[in-house]
Amino acid sequence: MKLTYDPRYNIAYIRFSEKRAEVESLRISDELVVDVAPDGTVYGIDLLNANEQLQREDMGELIVVNEATGEHTNLPLTKAQTE
Repeated sequence: MKLTYDPRYNIAYIRFSEKRAEVESLRISDELVVDVAPDGTVYGIDLLNANEQLQREDMGELIVVNEATGEHTNLPLTKAQTE
């Protein structure tokens, strides 16, 4: 699994596996799109307006936790500065 975040467009993508087939992008809501193959395999999830969906309000970061080991990584989620 891979999580990518593009602060320029404020979009995160959670990739479960590389796309090996054509996918259909299903818009679940204004902020959620799921990429699904014809066999039902979910390849990934787009989070639009990701900063709002992923950040902790007090810290402005995403915390990734490995539930098996308790290890965690803090990732800042800040919008790119526009000039």
